[in-house]
Amino acid sequence: MHRRAAALAVPLTAIALAVSSCGSIPEEWKTPAFLRMNSEELDPRLPDVTGEVGEEPQITFPDDEPPDEEISGIVSKGSGEDILLGADDLLIANVVQYQWTGPGEGEQMEGQSSYEAGAPDLIPMAEMPEYITDTLVSQPLGSRAVYVFPPLSQEEQEQAQAMGQEAPQGASVLVIDLMERYSQGAVVPGEQTTDGGDGLPTVTQDGHSQPEIEIPDTDAPEDLEVVPLIEGKGAEVEQGQQVIVQYTGVRWEADDNGNREVFDSTWSRGGAPFDTVIGDGAVIEGWDEGIVGSKVGDRLLLVVPGDMAYGQTEEEAGGGPVGTLVFVVDVLGAYDNPPPPEPEEAEEAEEAEEAEASEDEETEE
Repeated sequence: MHRRAAALAVPLTAIALAVSSCGSIPEEWKTPAFLRMNSEELDPRLPDVTGEVGEEPQITFPDDEPPDEEISGIVSKGSGEDILLGADDLLIANVVQYQWTGPGEGEQMEGQSSYEAGAPDLIPMAEMPEYITDTLVSQPLGSRAVYVFPPLSQEEQEQAQAMGQEAPQGASVLVIDLMERYSQGAVVPGEQTTDGGDGLPTVTQDGHSQPEIEIPDTDAPEDLEVVPLIEGKGAEVEQGQQVIVQYTGVRWEADDNGNREVFDSTWSRGGAPFDTVIGDGAVIEGWDEGIVGSKVGDRLLLVVPGDMAYGQTEEEAGGGPVGTLVFVVDVLGAYDNPPPPEPEEAEEAEEAEEAEASEDEETEE
């Protein structure tokens, strides 16, 4: 379904975590599990974090030097005990990062607050390290977690600077608010009011299983067709947002054996929801035009002509499916993206990426 690979990754606040540029927590930094999760008693060395979950937190740093080991805990527990975060969920979180520079002293890191950006972080839990997920898994939505990571060593600071990254001063503090989650096999609620048909494909779906798509024995329509099979009641999807979807796609034309095999589907990846920027060319044109303006909670039947997909010929498609494509798309969620970085920031980020790539090549050699 991608026309090209989109730069969709967990944001810096959720992957950097101000730890070593090597990307791992040293064993001597780790604390026993009972101090990090499922404990009623919080480690007293954690900063005091107050305020409502879902709003910018207020933080008070202890009148002590930052600890020399990683510590974490749940400082506010959500009330939704029936909606717990799973190890394979796609987490929607608000994330704020701070520097703890000395006894009673610290400050928020510039540009490291999803509250200020007005856009949450989308965090695939399965891609996160255990020292993050251990504290979060099985916590109810509406909870707030706090992490403290020790100051970087001199060697780690030099590594970060060599990669073009600004090494944080002092310890790093990360606050994560658990706002929403999408589990494997998630589908939109409600019953289909139509299964399509009338010259278009028909769609049936049994519970949370992969939809079955039946193509009629007629010519494919020449124009994009968008049919809501389930009409959602959520907000309208806007251009430039990140959408979270389940989807299945087949070709309109049968193969030489008369079959129409699924060429791409989230169900073939365990039903893990897929997220992408919509309306900005990150995906095929038929998706951009068909999903922008839909509503969260919609199940859409999209019939996409080849010139709005990968192409009408194998040469045009470049290995992708040829001709008219048929998708069933469940629009699970839609979230704003943070504003693009200023030109100077974008240039610095590019230089950092190039420096990191160069270092990786040298390591391999």
